[in-house]
Amino acid sequence: MADDHLPIVEIPKNAGRMLRWRSEDDTDAFARALAASPALRDAFIALHGDLGAGKTTFVRHLLRALGIEGRIKSPTYAVVEPHEAPDGLAIFHFDFYRFNDPREWDDAGFRDIFAGPGLKLAEWPENAAGRTPIADLAIKIEAMTDDTRSVTLLANTPRGSDLLAHVGA
Repeated sequence: MADDHLPIVEIPKNAGRMLRWRSEDDTDAFARALAASPALRDAFIALHGDLGAGKTTFVRHLLRALGIEGRIKSPTYAVVEPHEAPDGLAIFHFDFYRFNDPREWDDAGFRDIFAGPGLKLAEWPENAAGRTPIADLAIKIEAMTDDTRSVTLLANTPRGSDLLAHVGA
């Protein structure tokens, strides 16, 4: 690109970060830091990664950090699992892995959920592309050969930037 021309799309320098989670304790520490952010209340977080990368494990740590007790199950078959934190925060954990019928989006009321208040967490959001709003924060988790996780964080909105700033990433 010529030095005298601005790029067509510019990604802010503070929009993304890379982390390494060396153990599940690192996953838990990140989840706890994220849970303490006021910007999390109505955020949409998209979780990317292969099967077994650690998306659901991260969500479990985040939900625990938000005060959710009892069994936290994956919504792989139900598509969404609703939760309510002790402070009244509505939380919706989506898993779009098996999502393949766009009509299901409207029939299930997902449009209303995403338009309303509460934290939305979505695994496999690419399977609902064109239906979900832009994620405030996209988290890509990759399992490495040494059992660590390479984590890429991308803030797509001012709320996402606030979340990154809060976790010190």
